[in-house]
Amino acid sequence: MAAKHATTKPKAAFQGELVESTIDAEKLLLLCPHTLMNLSGGSVLAARDFYKISHDDLLIVSDDLNLPLGKLRFRKSGSSGGQKGLNDIIRRLGTDEIPRLRIGIGAPQAGRDAAGFVLGRFTKGEKTEIDVAVGRAADAVEIWIREGIAVAMNRYN
Repeated sequence: MAAKHATTKPKAAFQGELVESTIDAEKLLLLCPHTLMNLSGGSVLAARDFYKISHDDLLIVSDDLNLPLGKLRFRKSGSSGGQKGLNDIIRRLGTDEIPRLRIGIGAPQAGRDAAGFVLGRFTKGEKTEIDVAVGRAADAVEIWIREGIAVAMNRYN
């Protein structure tokens, strides 16, 4: 999203990196928390409160090891599904009524540590597949902005 639509250079803010962007005259704030991955909620909460953003206008984009590699899934609300960063965001914002887009990274092999898997590198073949998925996710976010969550869910889930 930032590579395609950024209107400002990245700056340090809210314990992360913030880029402003515009799509169809709609101002966007793209925030990448630089906290530990399981503590993303503090970064999101600070930005939400500073800009007075409603929960419907937030979209959390995260990885998901419960989805096959490259699979996208939008949700209007719901549990974290075990994703610890999303869990912290839900806990800190005090609601699970937050739209989210999950990008599947596949599951670790039996016996492999989930944290090590999530922090590990993709194989060459997986990297190609995830790059395509990230491009599709950026397109999906644009649909969410322009047409709303229901259309995005129907098109990408």
